[in-house]
Amino acid sequence: MTDTTDIKFSDESMALINNLIKRYPEGKHKSALLPVLHIAQAEFDGWLSVPVMDKVADILNIQPIEVYEVASFYSMYNLKPVGKCLIEVCRTSSCWLRGANDIVAHIEKRLGIKDGETTADGKFTLKTVECLGSCGTAPMLQIGEQFYENLTLEKVDELINNPQLVAKHSTYLDHTTFRKN
Repeated sequence: MTDTTDIKFSDESMALINNLIKRYPEGKHKSALLPVLHIAQAEFDGWLSVPVMDKVADILNIQPIEVYEVASFYSMYNLKPVGKCLIEVCRTSSCWLRGANDIVAHIEKRLGIKDGETTADGKFTLKTVECLGSCGTAPMLQIGEQFYENLTLEKVDELINNPQLVAKHSTYLDHTTFRKN
């Protein structure tokens, strides 16, 4: 385990984390792990470093390996730095049948990167993921908490050309989910 004293969450993030922990009985704080990892990823530039995951383990009073296992299992957690705009394209059956491979190839060509890579300027990362649950509106992609459905190459170009998407790191944290008591 690494020294986590240099890892500091903002007061707002710690308040969210503490509110989540209070929802679970003593000894069951691990139940808050998924949302706490979302908060940590949002706080630390869109990815989870080993020291950040160790800090999460400290906060939840669990072993670091328990955090690593969860973070490495789910595609929604990034274990290496990502661009400010993380483009996650669904690649499962419905999306694949309706052109997801063409969407991925188009993004790769437009941005000059492959799946799993980040542009040299750090603006975009492309990631293919498993089902995002929008089969009826395939093909689709996700940027942060936003779904973009019924995609065409033109719609993808509009997204890539939107300067607001790279203004700050895209996250799954919608700023309301974890505030409810």
